[in-house]
Amino acid sequence: MGLITVLQSRKYVLPEKIAEKFGMSVRTVYRDVKALNEIGVPVGFEPNKGYHIAQGFFLPPLLFTTEEANALILLQTLANRFTDQSIARHSTSALNKIKAVLRSYDKEMADQMSTQINIYVPEDEKAAAAHLATLQQAIAQKHILHIKYADNKGAHTERDIEPVGLVFYTFQWHLIAWCWLRNEYRDFKVKTIVKLTNSGKPFRKEHAFKAEEYLKFFSQR
Repeated sequence: MGLITVLQSRKYVLPEKIAEKFGMSVRTVYRDVKALNEIGVPVGFEPNKGYHIAQGFFLPPLLFTTEEANALILLQTLANRFTDQSIARHSTSALNKIKAVLRSYDKEMADQMSTQINIYVPEDEKAAAAHLATLQQAIAQKHILHIKYADNKGAHTERDIEPVGLVFYTFQWHLIAWCWLRNEYRDFKVKTIVKLTNSGKPFRKEHAFKAEEYLKFFSQR
């Protein structure tokens, strides 16, 4: 079951990574994968990529511990406070599915925990979160965004950007993106994006650059 959980959590998993995670030999991984195939779990293998489970196959978790459920409740609370309504709604739905497989006692404990965790967020940060779903979609689909942006002095500019990643720091969301107006990677405060539109057009530039790399560079400036 642990192996199935790992395979369901990633698109591909190398046998060496599985062996390292469970403290076993690669030969044992081969044996266990063969055993899964024999009981009907469709595990495939792609050279240089690793094992994968055929699309559409899914087994729900058999049991969550109280500690695991509480950790997810905390994450869901953060989602409700620091993301938009769409993301919060999906996270609530996911948590309800998790609660459905908890034992009755653990479910009661989880419900009690939900009422005892609260996070205060200023109103301007709540407004900023309205853009998050659109930004996530653009990052995943590699679509160019057209934005109207207000700088620190309140001046507005319009520009096309290619979003690389979202980062939460200094108690607010930041979008790291390639800016075609400035021809460089820029850090945009999400709460000062006045308007944004997903153009539906693919990126014109390849990005090996990651959001965390920008932050490392920024912190050293």
